[in-house]
Amino acid sequence: MLIDLARIHVIAGKGGDGCVSFRREKYVPKGGPDGGDGGHGGSVTLAVDPHVRTLLDCREAPRYRADSGRAGSGNNRTGKDGEDVVIKVPPGTVVKDAETGVALADLLEPGATWVAARGGRGGRGNARFATSTHQAPRRADPGEPGEERGLELELKLIADVGLVGLPNAGKSTLLSRITRARPRIADYPFTTLEPNLGIVVRDPERQFVVADLPGLIEGAHAGKGLGLEFLRHVERTRVLVFLFDVSRPDPAEDLRMLENELARHSGALAKKPRLVTLTKADLLPADEHAGAPARAGLPEALLVSAHSGAGMDAWLEATWRLLEASSIPEEATG
Repeated sequence: MLIDLARIHVIAGKGGDGCVSFRREKYVPKGGPDGGDGGHGGSVTLAVDPHVRTLLDCREAPRYRADSGRAGSGNNRTGKDGEDVVIKVPPGTVVKDAETGVALADLLEPGATWVAARGGRGGRGNARFATSTHQAPRRADPGEPGEERGLELELKLIADVGLVGLPNAGKSTLLSRITRARPRIADYPFTTLEPNLGIVVRDPERQFVVADLPGLIEGAHAGKGLGLEFLRHVERTRVLVFLFDVSRPDPAEDLRMLENELARHSGALAKKPRLVTLTKADLLPADEHAGAPARAGLPEALLVSAHSGAGMDAWLEATWRLLEASSIPEEATG
């Protein structure tokens, strides 16, 4: 199951206290100060790991605390730094402040890191305070506290093409036809309850990632149906492919509804390049294929059948051309 939302609480380590100490050497009854500094507290860092697919671990273990630094000691010995804590997250994780909802980081590339809570600085030992006029200071600083905060993690899948349509529009069947992905397929609404990804390989130089996303219904922008669960993942796609069952009463009206839902969720979504497609051509007699898009009120649409494979090669080429013509979008923040 795809877990794409999680709330976590991160606590960085406190810095170690500085030390008050004086040298005790033979024949030197009043040695100078030699108290060392405290070690720095450990930090909590988020790191992108391409092998992590969901936020399940963060949801099941939502509290993370790094080690505190050790106190300094005599002979100018600095305390040991606290161990850092690294939280592995999947590519496409957006980090927000849990209280304000303000976006703090967008972790896209494998290996990317972000410090969620910085460890406290270690306190200065009394050796730091010695001067020509104050040669025996008995002052040392305490370690500083580490940062503490609540965070909301939101996973937005990264795909080149997002398949957009009403429930039972044939998105999952099409994905299984063009990739090795095996999404759940059945003849009833909301078969797809979570996003599925597949890789299309036209040839070694032409490959792209397709996301089959849960069906969208009117009111999705307000959370109706699977609403926001769907729209969260379509934000990062470079192009959108609208799919409509050719047997629907009014595919053109369905398109207007979907475009309205996308626009009300995000103005950036409404501006993405798109390809309109009529699916399930195998339900029509062969002699009706040519005029089907015009009769549906979508003369620009391509007609395909994922079941029989009719029109799929032309559809894949059109999708690839659209990807080539599209520029990489600016990072979506939701």
